Order: sequence, then C-alpha cells, then structure tokens
Amino acid sequence: MELLRKWLGHPEDIYNLLRFKMGGYRAVMPRMDTDSLGCGLRTCYRYLNQTSRSFAAVIQALDGELRHAVCIFYLVLRALDTVEDDMSIPLDVKVPMLHEFHSHLYQPDWKYTESKEKDRQVLEDFPTISMEFRNLSKVYQDVISDICHKMGVGMAEFLEKKVDSQNEWDKYCHYVAGLVGIGLSRLFSASELEDSIVGQDTDLANSMGLFLQKTNIIRDYLEDQLEGREFWPREVWSRYAKKLSDLAKPENIDVAVQCLNELITNALHHVPDVLTYLSRLKNQSVFNFCAIPQVMAIATLAACYNNQQVFRGVVKIRKGQAVTLMMDATNIQAVKAIMYQYVEEGPVEIKSSCGRSAGGWFHGEKNHSPPQHPIPVRAIK
Repeated sequence: MELLRKWLGHPEDIYNLLRFKMGGYRAVMPRMDTDSLGCGLRTCYRYLNQTSRSFAAVIQALDGELRHAVCIFYLVLRALDTVEDDMSIPLDVKVPMLHEFHSHLYQPDWKYTESKEKDRQVLEDFPTISMEFRNLSKVYQDVISDICHKMGVGMAEFLEKKVDSQNEWDKYCHYVAGLVGIGLSRLFSASELEDSIVGQDTDLANSMGLFLQKTNIIRDYLEDQLEGREFWPREVWSRYAKKLSDLAKPENIDVAVQCLNELITNALHHVPDVLTYLSRLKNQSVFNFCAIPQVMAIATLAACYNNQQVFRGVVKIRKGQAVTLMMDATNIQAVKAIMYQYVEEGPVEIKSSCGRSAGGWFHGEKNHSPPQHPIPVRAIK
C-alpha cells in the first residue's frame, strides 16, 4: 500500500523510469565493451561495480583513456578509505598504513588480508589494482599517487581528533572529498579532454568535493552514530544538544531538525562554485560524470531538509526522481534549472514540523535556524 501511495503521488516517476529503461540511459551512460580489456582491467571494473553505488556507471561512460585512469583512481581511494573505515585495525597500525599507502602503488606484491570491511576485496587483491595503476601513463600515475598521499595524511590526522569547528569540517571534507575533486580535475586536464584551467583551479574543484561530502555526512547521521563515527561539527551541534547522539532522542527532535537545517544551509553555499566549475567543462562525458552526482546531492539535501527521518532511518530520493536527474543534467542550463528548482522551491513533498512548506531556504523563516549568510538565489539563475 505504501509503494502504491508513492507511485500515485508521483505518476511522472513511472513515465521517467520507463523512458530510462527504454533507452534514456544510453545518452548519459552508454555501455562499455569489456571484452577487449585485459584480465586485470576487467577485474578492476568488476571491483568498481561491486564497490560503487553512485559512480560506476558514469566512470565507465567517460571517453578514451580517461575512463581507465578514473577507474583506477577510484579503486585506489576506495582501498585507502576501507583502511580508514575499518574499526578493527588498531590506531598504531592504521596511522602508519594511511601515511604509507601511496607507496604501495609501486610495490607489486603488497596487499592487506585482515580487513573486516565489506569492500575488503580491493585490499586483498590490491596487486591487481596497483599493476593497472603502473600501466597508466605517468601523468596519471603522478596525480593519483600525490592525491593518495595527501588524503592518507589527512585521514590519519582526523583519526586522532574530532571535527570541532566548521573550519575543521571543511578541512576534513577537503581531505576525504575535496582532494578527490582536485585529483579528478587534474586527470581531466591531463587527458586533454578539458582545458588546463579545470585542473589548475583547485578552489572550485575542492568545492565540488565538499558539496558531495557534506551531503553524505548530513544524510548519514544515524548510520555514523550506529558505527561510532561523528562527523557533524561540534561548533554547530553543541548549540542544540550536549552530545551529538542526543539529537536522535525523540524529545530533542525539534532542535535536531534545526541543527540539520543549519548544516544543509552550510552545504548549499558551495552551489555557486559547483555551477562555475561545470560551466567550464566542454567534454560531454566529463560533464555528465561531474554534473550527475551534484544534482543528486542537491535533491538529497532537499529530501533531508526539515525531515525528522534523518534521525530515525535512511533518507533517499525516489528512483524515478534519480533517473530523471540523470537524464536531464546534460548541459549547464539544465543543471542551473535543477539547482534553482530545489533551492527556490525546496522539497515539494516534505512539509516542515510546523506544517508549512520547506520552501523558505535562505530566507530566515521562523521556526528553523536562519542562515547567517544567505545565498542570493540570483547567483544561480
């Protein structure tokens, strides 16, 4: 009955899902021919599909040799991230591992077989990944190794301290996602599919990563709490509760939502940078690769805004909504329209706890935390 209610509430989802399945996906995610690939690369793409829910399809749609470089980049960072996430690895072992991880790219036999994480296959078969890394052009190797090194050092730093200030939140997100945006941008330019400015403007590339990472951190509040991880900045949540875990208590739901809304407003300050970055891209496959996660992120923030479910379970956008975004976000004007829709209108289907529409983003309405520095909507028109 619940599923039927959702379909009846969004009949356009049925049409868009059918349009997607009947061929709409080919425009943004053409199928890759893996038969011509060597055994090692085929294995890497299998790991990519096993470990990535969001990026596997768009990575495989990238043009030319950039596709393989980004695939290997993703798997190397997935392996690094698996080390960071594995709570069974003692700190005195994990910290040196993170610092030295980039050096294992040049050690053909290195692997780690003691991980308890679900994605441990990328560590157990790291020799296959590192072999394909060494098969890449040196210009790609240099980027991947450099980003892996910087990310490992940053991850190690935050293993031993919590995210206190909003500046530290930005710094943590830089290490785990902003560096990914910077590395990808350097790969785009190295492939010559994009102009050199794309790889040189690290501020915009960093902002791309921060927008995605902050969205994930905001959405994953409860999952992280259950796993014993805390990524919401203390500077913000401490104004609403004594402990971050207190936000999940039913009696604190009103202030919890206020805290949530404040963090969402913080994340949305990256939107102008996102649009500037996307406006510089000229290769269609690179544009699709970059734009799709960004529009998914703003739709996710819309679903989270004023939503008590963030503190009770999982918040996801609808499948029909997701495929619509994937098919539509193929040019800068379309992306601007999507961003403007979610920023100006808010989540149409979600009402705030006081019974009004959540369309008052950036305008300081009563009953939720008004942003201190509203983003002018005109900035993304």
